[in-house]
Amino acid sequence: MHKRTWSNIALAAGLMLALAGCGGEAEEASVPPGGIAEDGQPTLPAIPVMGPERRIIAFGDSLFAGYGLDPRDAYPEKLEGALRARGINAEVVNAGVSGDTTAAGLNRIEFTLAAQKETPPALFILELGGNDLLRGISPEETKANLGKMLAILKKAGVPVLLMGMRSPPNYGPEFQARFDAIYRDLAKEYGATLIPFWLEDIYREPALFQQDRIHPTAEGIERLVASTLPTVEGALPKE
Repeated sequence: MHKRTWSNIALAAGLMLALAGCGGEAEEASVPPGGIAEDGQPTLPAIPVMGPERRIIAFGDSLFAGYGLDPRDAYPEKLEGALRARGINAEVVNAGVSGDTTAAGLNRIEFTLAAQKETPPALFILELGGNDLLRGISPEETKANLGKMLAILKKAGVPVLLMGMRSPPNYGPEFQARFDAIYRDLAKEYGATLIPFWLEDIYREPALFQQDRIHPTAEGIERLVASTLPTVEGALPKE
């Protein structure tokens, strides 16, 4: 009787272990390749990153440098992650310098190009002009500096995405008209892809800016990446 009891217990334990193993396999089989998202819903498998590396230079001021943010939350870093999530083998070089005017950008653009690897970048994102506005630099000077940079890039055979800025209304309608025309005119002249005002998606929402009302928060950067991603992807030359 004693032996039979232990035999029954052993048999029951074996069945429980077997069922547990089968249940684990069933549960494991039901989990999709992408895993489970935070809301408990299945996620899609990640798109594999494929093709040759596409190096992009994000050349600008504090809006690219990530002023007031964790470096991982800066626009170039977030843009790289978004492109790779779409299967593009992108490396986005953060060449943003806080405080840069268009004159400062002109002084360093050739050095920046020369510092790259042997092959030229697949795309150059040019984002400057905001500090010219803050310092009261004339639109004509801003346009001349940007034009010289675009000429350098065109001569080097590097495709350009020009990130446009917009003058605030308090500068007056005449100044505003002169400044806002800069990016449109230059993009047409030099054959650059244009985002007319790259802060368009967030500038009406103060909560997406830091206390200085100039620099986006991390959430603001996420929104900007989402709104500009299709244009960035479209500006990349076909492999």
